Amino acid sequence: MRGDSHSRYICMRHISFARILSSTPAMRPSALALCTLAAVVALSACSTRGIAGLVTPYKIDIVQGNVVTREQAQVLKPGMTRSAVRDVLGSPLLTSVFHGNRWDYVFTFKRQGQEPQQRKVALFFKDDVLERFEADDLPSETEFVASLDTRRKFGKVPPLQATEEQLKTFQEKNAGAPSAPTPPTVEPGTTYPPLERSR
Repeated sequence: MRGDSHSRYICMRHISFARILSSTPAMRPSALALCTLAAVVALSACSTRGIAGLVTPYKIDIVQGNVVTREQAQVLKPGMTRSAVRDVLGSPLLTSVFHGNRWDYVFTFKRQGQEPQQRKVALFFKDDVLERFEADDLPSETEFVASLDTRRKFGKVPPLQATEEQLKTFQEKNAGAPSAPTPPTVEPGTTYPPLERSR
């Protein structure tokens, strides 16, 4: 008996829902359009990689380590003491406990949309005196500073000062136009008493 009433209830709910859809003809196309729209949105969510590639979050430039330029490397000479090398290049980024006679200077630069740059300089000491050093291709100071510049490059900069000829043509062009007379200053007609009494 109980199962029969439950199935009767489900059947009545189904019939009433079908009656609602069929009784209003405007409801049927809008319900169909809504279902179609939901299906399109659900299926397009699987293929949004192209759209996600257009919008990328901003990532800051990451600069790590010691910058060693070509000019600094040219100052290094075999026979320099550790303190003299430290004065030229700064403190090393890496000093190994197991290799006390080696200093490593590593520099990395990561910028969004560009390949990361990494440069290494290894210094080898013998009896606290520089014996030799190995380095990647190092930039000059001006090349390094230019690589950090993120401003957009524009074409030729226009002249910021007018020549004598340009000033004369400007004056001749504007000399014929009469200037508008300045209106006379008018004193206010009404004066008001002060808001507070003077003491």
